[in-house]
Order: sequence, then structure tokens, then C-alpha cells
Amino acid sequence: TEIDWKAYMEEVEGFANGTLDYTQLKGDTGPLVYPAGFVYIFLGLYYATGRGADIRLAQYLFAGLYLLNLLLVFRIYCRTNKVVPPYVFFFMCCASYRIHSIFVLRLFNDPVAMAILFLAINLFLEDHWSWGCLLFSLAVSVKMNILLFAPGLLFLLLQRFGLLGCIPKLCICALLQVILGLPFLLVNPVGYLTRSFDLGRQFQFKWTVNWRFLPEEVFQNRAFHAALLLAHLAGLGLFALHRWHRSKESILSLLKDPAERKHPSPPLTIVFVLFSSNFLGVCCSRSLHYQFYVWYFHTLPYLLWCTPTAKLAHMPKVLLLGVIELCWNTYPSTVCSSLSLHICHGLVLLQLWYGTAPQPALQTPPPSRRPTAVSKKAR
Repeated sequence: TEIDWKAYMEEVEGFANGTLDYTQLKGDTGPLVYPAGFVYIFLGLYYATGRGADIRLAQYLFAGLYLLNLLLVFRIYCRTNKVVPPYVFFFMCCASYRIHSIFVLRLFNDPVAMAILFLAINLFLEDHWSWGCLLFSLAVSVKMNILLFAPGLLFLLLQRFGLLGCIPKLCICALLQVILGLPFLLVNPVGYLTRSFDLGRQFQFKWTVNWRFLPEEVFQNRAFHAALLLAHLAGLGLFALHRWHRSKESILSLLKDPAERKHPSPPLTIVFVLFSSNFLGVCCSRSLHYQFYVWYFHTLPYLLWCTPTAKLAHMPKVLLLGVIELCWNTYPSTVCSSLSLHICHGLVLLQLWYGTAPQPALQTPPPSRRPTAVSKKAR
């Protein structure tokens, strides 16, 4: 279970020894492919655990991170006021072997990035947008999967501040990336950018959880990757136009200052926009590895119960969570498990689309010109 931990320690050890050329930072599993924030955080863990030798202490630290992550997630659910059955939170805490493994056994960087993201979302809910953007960018600097939330965040910033108002928030995100990467950018800027933000990296077929039912040559085909990207962009566009944007004005009105809009947008559910943005990205991912489960595990109850739910519909949703968990615990993945995962994702998407459709406005019938008939008794 310590394979990835040792690789992380080897990658940051080069930086500890003075190597600033990002292309020279490597471990047993290959070259370093994460942004600079990962290097700084795991460098701290490197020194805290005796140059990575005290794995037991690292597991205790990640157990603390796990509890902090749950606290941040629970606070988000409390703020949304969604009626998620209490027993679902028991499954979230205790029933996922895969999530416990990702946090405490494998010591991946994915839960570090997600914990920082959930802290950023808590700040957004408190209307601290600048601090939230700062932490959002920090989470991106640990692992790029956080960028799946970025389309939703951009929509929220435009809705809240307009085009000119959201530029300073975007500058906060960009400036932090420059500051964190500056030591490496000064030495080998091309090497740093191509290694840490490599969007074209190929994944190994043997680790895929979601595309096992495809032939390997299709899985590695660039045309298949382009089709997934188009599907992702189309999904984001449809949700932005018809599920996130609730104003009577055109979506282009988001570019205006909020005070100049003719029809103010109703209050947006921040969590719905961010979680659905991320979920669309997960559904269209070129590959999902086992540690990627943490990308959306804690958001699934919200996505399933953010729509009106009849009492009899609770159990099918719990069953859906169980099937998703089973798919992620099937190792190695099979044709059946990967197909089942896509079917579950499709059902969640259908529920999000039809369950959050805007209600048609009630039209009052025009008054009749004919005089109202009056009974003889009334006369």
C-alpha cells in the first residue's frame, strides 16, 4: 500500500536536495506530474515523517485529514438544507472501503486536494469569494482534477459579480499559480508547464475503472478522447443554459454588472452548480483510476437528494449508491462493473436534468367579458 507514498517522497526529495528543474523530479512510478502545490505540501509531510520513513505517522496524519474532510462536507450539507436521510451519512462515514483505502492506506494526494476544495466551498457559502478563490487555486495546485469544478465556479462568479467584477477573482487564482510555480518557472518554464499541467497525458488501460468494456485500441484513440471532450462541453453548455441559469434574460446578461440586469437572477444553489459541474466531468473522463473515486464520492448524496424525493424513492437511490460503491471495489475492473458504473452515472444525470427543471410559470386566465350569471336567490 505504500507504493505511491514512496514515489511521492522520492519526487519531493529531489526538490529538497535543490533540484528546481521539474523534468528531473521523478519517482518509482514515473516523473512528477502534479503542480507545485503538491510539492510544497508533501515536502512538509516528507520532513514530518522523517524523510518519508515513518509511514505509520503519515497514516495518522491522513486519518486526521479524513476527519477534517468529513467535517467540511457535513457543514456543506447543513448549509444546503437538503433532506438527505441520516442513514446515508453513516454509509458516507463507515461503509466505503475504497475511500478509507485512498485516505489512510494509500496516502494519495487526491484527498488532500478535495479537502482544500471543500474548505473553499465553505468559504463561498459564507460569501467570502476572494478567500474561496485563493483556496480553490491552491487545491488545483495539488491536483488538476479540481479544474472539473472550474466551469461551475466561473458561472457563479459571473452571476454574482458580472464580467468586470469576476476578473479580480480570476486574477487571484492565476496569481497564486504563478507564485507557487515561480521557483520552477525561473529554471525551466516549459518543463514545469508541460509536466504539471499535461492535459494530453495517456492513461494505462489496465487501471481504468470506467472504460473496461472498450477494446484497448479504442480506449487509447485520440478520436475517442475528442468525442468525450465534446460530450463534456455539450453537457456543460446544456446545464448552464437550462439548469444553472434561471433568469428570464439571455445568459449573456451574466456579462453585465448585476445592478444593470433587468431581471435579477434568483439565488443560485452554489453547491448544485459546483457539484453538477464536477459530476459532468467525471462522467466524461478519459479514464477513472481507483483513487479518483474521492473526486465525487462525498457529493453523490447531494446529487441524488437535491431533487424532490418521495418516500418510496429513497431506497432506489440508496441502491444506486451501493452499486456505484460495488463498481469501485471491483478489482480489477470488468466489463460488467464498468458498464454498471456508466448506467449509474446516466441515471444520476437523468435525475439531475429532469428533477431540477424550472417550473412553468402559472398563467392567470383572462377575465371573461360575459357577465357572471346570478341566481334568482342572489337577486
